[in-house]
Amino acid sequence: MAHPYHHSLSSVKKWGGSVADYQYIHDWFDASKAIIADFRHRALRHHAEGIFMAETLFGSTVTLQSGRAIPVRWIGEQHVREDLGFIPSFGDWAKAIRPEPWMDARRSSTACRNCGS
Repeated sequence: MAHPYHHSLSSVKKWGGSVADYQYIHDWFDASKAIIADFRHRALRHHAEGIFMAETLFGSTVTLQSGRAIPVRWIGEQHVREDLGFIPSFGDWAKAIRPEPWMDARRSSTACRNCGS
């Protein structure tokens, strides 16, 4: 999906409530677009660890205006599945990162050539 608002509409359709009941959680998942504005932003939070991180930040459940409690984990799982089709692990993302010499300073004498030291 293109926007957290649309994820929120999907949550409303699935569990009831209003867009406002879900928007802040979906906004958090996509906040990494401020860092990199393409699909790679998803590597930061769109995985199992990100879903559990959301639960840590927002609590185990959200209570809809109707009083119904919805697990934050369900909302995170919905968001990630809608964007990726499944829930990857962080390891799945990490395996797709092409290592560069600067990423391991212990193995590269040029790793800090741009650090100013």
